[in-house]
Amino acid sequence: MQSVAGPNRPLSGIFPTPEKQSRAMMFGAMNFPVRPVLDELRSISELGFDYFELTMDPPMAHHSAVLRQRDQLLSALESSGMGLVCHLPTFLSLADLNDSLRRASLEEMFASMEVAATLGSSKVVVHPGYVQGLGVFVVDQVRRYALESLTAIVKRADQLGLRLCLENMFPRTNYLSSPDEFAEVFDRFPSLKFTLDTGHANMGSPGGKRIIEFIDRFPERIFHVHASDNFGKDDSHLPIGVGTIDFPRVARRLKGMGYDGTITLEIFSRDRDYLRISRDKFAVMMEQARHTNALSNE
Repeated sequence: MQSVAGPNRPLSGIFPTPEKQSRAMMFGAMNFPVRPVLDELRSISELGFDYFELTMDPPMAHHSAVLRQRDQLLSALESSGMGLVCHLPTFLSLADLNDSLRRASLEEMFASMEVAATLGSSKVVVHPGYVQGLGVFVVDQVRRYALESLTAIVKRADQLGLRLCLENMFPRTNYLSSPDEFAEVFDRFPSLKFTLDTGHANMGSPGGKRIIEFIDRFPERIFHVHASDNFGKDDSHLPIGVGTIDFPRVARRLKGMGYDGTITLEIFSRDRDYLRISRDKFAVMMEQARHTNALSNE
């Protein structure tokens, strides 16, 4: 397989070790979880990506379905030379006012983490709990519940040996969308890493200032990137260069802090050529940023 970063081998057979990751930037893409996982993997492999980001959501990528296909999935990853990142379930209620819903959501999260560990995923992406429903009237209480759930998730990730990467959300979730909120969480959890989502950070942030602030404030925590474009209002998941995000500037900042890790192109389009085009555009921007930064340091 033609790969931007070259051949990959995992933490447990699927990904380079964290030490090697810092020397080999890799580009990946996500499955659409209403389609069969193995079909999605083949489709993304044919586009020449370095790794597969498995979004563990029903109906087709629930942890139980993934576990049933574990051997086939591992074989397909091995034969394609692709690595694996797991994205833990998105549509859970980790901060719900209902205790039983929070408990059920944590059970789903833990089961997904265990499957991710059996697959050898060296990093897992997690969305925090967020404010919804009547929670908007008791925001502090909901945020406390979200933090309690995150505490349990971090503890379980440490037990399983997973690198947990917390993703920044968008402002209307009312939690963990700003760098200040992340500073408090990172102080509390030394092992927690960061997934920088460019689309989320651009929403409600004129000029994409929040993206740059995240990079500048947490260079040692950024362990994964979700790259997509938008116009600052909706999480549109547009191809790179279509919206208002200044990706050459983002690339310069990422390279300036020494980032050479995983970048998932989170482009949602019926035509998956836009995934490949976005990857190639961003790869060129990152390489140009490397040269620019090298010249400025001479």
